[in-house]
Amino acid sequence: MNVDAAVAAAAAIAGVCTGVIAMLAFRWSERDQARPTRSSLHTEAVLPPGVDTVLSVLRSSAVVLDEADNVVKASSAAYALGLVRGGKLSVEPMLRMARDTRRDGEIRQVELDLPRRGTGRGDALAVSARVAPLGSRLVLLLVEDLTEARRIEAVRRDFVANVSHELKTPVGALSLLSEAVMDAAEDPEAVHRFAGRMQIEATRLTNLVQELIDLSRVQNDDPLEDAEPVPVDELVAEAIDRCRHAAGTKQITMAAGGAPGLHVWGNRGQLAAALGNLVENAVNYSPARTRVGIAARHVGAPGAGGTSQASSSGGLIEIAVTDQGIGISEKDRERIFERFYRVDPARSRATGGTGLGLAIVKHVAASHGGEVTVWSAEGQGSTFTLRLPEAAAVRDRGPAPGGRTDPVPVPVREVTP
Repeated sequence: MNVDAAVAAAAAIAGVCTGVIAMLAFRWSERDQARPTRSSLHTEAVLPPGVDTVLSVLRSSAVVLDEADNVVKASSAAYALGLVRGGKLSVEPMLRMARDTRRDGEIRQVELDLPRRGTGRGDALAVSARVAPLGSRLVLLLVEDLTEARRIEAVRRDFVANVSHELKTPVGALSLLSEAVMDAAEDPEAVHRFAGRMQIEATRLTNLVQELIDLSRVQNDDPLEDAEPVPVDELVAEAIDRCRHAAGTKQITMAAGGAPGLHVWGNRGQLAAALGNLVENAVNYSPARTRVGIAARHVGAPGAGGTSQASSSGGLIEIAVTDQGIGISEKDRERIFERFYRVDPARSRATGGTGLGLAIVKHVAASHGGEVTVWSAEGQGSTFTLRLPEAAAVRDRGPAPGGRTDPVPVPVREVTP
């Protein structure tokens, strides 16, 4: 009994000690959790009231530094741009600005080009950085990403320069020709010759202005505002009629074919202009006594199962324009849809081309939920394929689908120019 009593007493003492230790540990844990950490001091006690909330709604990337250049607060955008790494500001010019501002209290602003981190891209990230004191010890850094704005400005600047150059050529020619007409007032033959040249340059100027207007319209207008079911057969007929004279002059045979009775949904004027530009390019860049084909067919929507029959889920209409011209090199195929880009500038000027036709086609296709692709081989001709959602399916249109880039078979219905 004495042994059992001793064991029971020892167990009781051990239980009491365990309970005391557990209680002390719990109290210590509560006190440790209640003690402010370095991080909480920085974000709650150090930041002035309301600053945390304001920084969270700013569009700019925000970083707050303390007197030791430690990051007190940083927005998610600052981390995404790579400004903060390991709790430190990683951009040395910004860090120097912050130190100078902390020393004299002056607000500083600078534009910098930063390397893109982890993307493998060679282009720089353009940013605008502004540093200002925040209270007595902190410094606030706001960084605005200017990369997209710089890109848009460069595109606009190039566009204005290209337009100025393109307009200057016919305007200058008209000025010189008018002087020549005045000097040759007593020579009817010379006047007739110069007047003919003036008419050519005036036509070129008119076409350029009209295509600039068309490009501006397709970039700004919503094609669904005036959308309607448009018969593909009528678009093809209009395109052929538009180029009938030019094709007849070069003895080029135009052939139309493919599936009849197809309809696309969109702005009739824009679609007619797009297809007309493709056919006109095919005629202009084809040698004499060759063939230009326009074919249309229905292809199933992605996942619709099959391409030969229209389904209730709708599909795509492909309109392919095939020529037997000079073809397009691989390096040029990547740029032919850029505004004012010409594969052969000398030949384009001879044919009256402005370099805007394919850019208009690209914008029309994109705004209608479709795409335009090209297949070409030098010396073998080219096939431009315009893919558009069919009329029954466009109301639920999605992003432009991918698809084949090989040419549609040459159509079979010949049209006499």
